Amino acid sequence: MWTCWWLWPLVAVCTADQFLDQAKRIMQTTPVIDGHNDLPWQLLLKFNNELRQKDANLTSLTGTHTNIPKLKAGFVGGQFWSAYTPCNTQNKDAVKRTMEQIDVIHRMCQMYPETFLCVTSSQGIRQAFREGKVASLIGVEGGHSIDSSLGVLRALYHLGMRYLTLTHSCNTPWADNWLVDTGDHDAQSGGLSDDFGKSVVREMNRLGVIIDLAHVSVATMKAALNQSQAPVIFSHSSAFALCEHRRNVPDDVLQLVKQTGSLVMVNFYNDYVACKREANLSQVADHLDHIKKVAGAGAVGFGGDFDGVTRRQWTEAEVRGALADNLLRVFEAVEQASNHARDPEETPIEQNYLDSSCRTSYGYSAAPGLHLQPAALLASLTPLLLGPRLL
Repeated sequence: MWTCWWLWPLVAVCTADQFLDQAKRIMQTTPVIDGHNDLPWQLLLKFNNELRQKDANLTSLTGTHTNIPKLKAGFVGGQFWSAYTPCNTQNKDAVKRTMEQIDVIHRMCQMYPETFLCVTSSQGIRQAFREGKVASLIGVEGGHSIDSSLGVLRALYHLGMRYLTLTHSCNTPWADNWLVDTGDHDAQSGGLSDDFGKSVVREMNRLGVIIDLAHVSVATMKAALNQSQAPVIFSHSSAFALCEHRRNVPDDVLQLVKQTGSLVMVNFYNDYVACKREANLSQVADHLDHIKKVAGAGAVGFGGDFDGVTRRQWTEAEVRGALADNLLRVFEAVEQASNHARDPEETPIEQNYLDSSCRTSYGYSAAPGLHLQPAALLASLTPLLLGPRLL
């Protein structure tokens, strides 16, 4: 056998080339839809969102994971761009910051129309595929971005938001985040609050906004999966059974994912893939395999290990599902469940749940002065008109 030692590297190279050619063939007609990309946040940190700076040119951008040549080389046909603002903006300028990040995503589409097509629907994604462009969608990463306001939720929808991550790494007054499960944060809502938290889920269903559970606690995962009338996604999470990081999805939740036709889009971050500083694509493929085993092939969002997936006996249809078709199915189901003819949710969150240090209280209590109902105002003026005139 020793005389054939040279054969095995040659076989490995040929096999890899075969799988790579197969992956390229598949992705030419089914390009990948990626559930989460933080490039807009990098544009803020590096350039203060000034896209016309020379170094901000997306065709030659360096120092980031993403630029236009990399998107093309990776056969990316759809991208949810993250409109992210950190938790330290909660109760401060979160809404302003979020709107600025939505604005920069729109400007990316305006500056590079040959590459990006901003869309808000599953049909828009398919149109971008036909035109050979990157369908660009907006995901708002963190419920603190709506500032506990159903009106802000609706406004962000009208600006193009098509998924909302219910929390980032902080609780909102109506939902608990993943750090509750580590013991670093205290539970406030027991998952979703019975009143406002569930109202947010109902309103997202009504509008047609995808519910994203990537950063939430297990209790929030289960509450949202049981409450939502449409499938949900985990836009960038992996399997807890393979890496016991609390940002990942445990098997009992994967069972709910299966029952609801929902989707887990596997993350590439080393800490979530291998629970250590270094990880490899084979380990990413292990997460894909595990989610497929527990929740079914339709529950997998593709993470990038095309060679690994093919070697592991995934059918071509399952690979296409992981690349794009599963996300399109979920998006279409969310759209079908929406009902703009139904009355919007209107009941505001109770004032005592809000940090009031930087807030006014209009609507919660009568403002000082003559802010009275007309009848009460007339009643208060009448004695003055009828009484003696004082000089």
